Amino acid sequence: MKIVFFGTPEYVVPVVKALHKTLKPSAENKSSIVAVVTQGPKPVGRKKILSHSPVDKWAYDKGIPIFTDSNELLESELSPDIGVLASFGQIIPKKVLNYFPYGILNIHPSLLPKYRGASPVRSTIASGEKEAGATIIKLDEELDHGKIVSQFKIDLEDKDTSEILREKLFNQSIDVLCSLIKPYLEDKIHLKTQNEKEATYTTQITKPEAHIQPKFIKSALGGKTIKEKMEIPFIKVGAEKKALQVSVTPETIDGFIRAMLPWPTAWTTVKTDSKSKPIRLRILKAHISDYVLVLDEVQLEGRNIVTWKQLKEGYPTVMFL
Repeated sequence: MKIVFFGTPEYVVPVVKALHKTLKPSAENKSSIVAVVTQGPKPVGRKKILSHSPVDKWAYDKGIPIFTDSNELLESELSPDIGVLASFGQIIPKKVLNYFPYGILNIHPSLLPKYRGASPVRSTIASGEKEAGATIIKLDEELDHGKIVSQFKIDLEDKDTSEILREKLFNQSIDVLCSLIKPYLEDKIHLKTQNEKEATYTTQITKPEAHIQPKFIKSALGGKTIKEKMEIPFIKVGAEKKALQVSVTPETIDGFIRAMLPWPTAWTTVKTDSKSKPIRLRILKAHISDYVLVLDEVQLEGRNIVTWKQLKEGYPTVMFL
């Protein structure tokens, strides 16, 4: 079995490690992973020092060939059987898809066809779902459109941030993936077509889209539910792909805050007194207590991180606009 792994960030390294350790390599190879394809080095920090991706570093340590452009595979002599993709960050051209006799399996951290696209984990939490999950599909040319090979669900817990949930989903995907590759190659798994009528889409999140209107925060702090809906611009629903709208409750505001952690961080605007100019307030930690939103850690723009209690002590007249 010859596998090419496509992936980039730290949280998918356990996936390629498991494939390397668990699956039996071909006779002429020391590993079932015959190559990795990952994004190239990028400048990091103030000094813009080029840094290789975590997957790149792992493969380098193992002496496994590294590619930064999937098209380079076509000129190699690898002859792989199958590809496995997890958060690669680039579109795979059709000719590369066709290069693999058994295609490329993709781990997507949502219950497809829900939350196709760039922000599935944050969207699952921000939309107020009660459960999450991951789907393994066989890639085709369309965005997260391929046939479903396997899918699993987990409960969404009230302390899950996007980082925590993403780690849970990819870690659980490891066992599922490693157990299904052999029967998949033996054509023992029935692939399921996604229901296009249920498809929703997500986009890359920008910092402005992490904004919560001050009146929504104020109502949630008071344990109130208001009639006005909150628009989530990075989740697109329906045939017209309009922005999702959710009810404004303490729970949905808390969910949105957790979805934006650790990046880009939910924010709103406040005035420290009646005469001050509006200033941005980042919300770094919150929770629900007795059906009321409670702010734990916050940060005024340009200031240190403090507790909400400390902020109110320093600015007794702080107000949401």
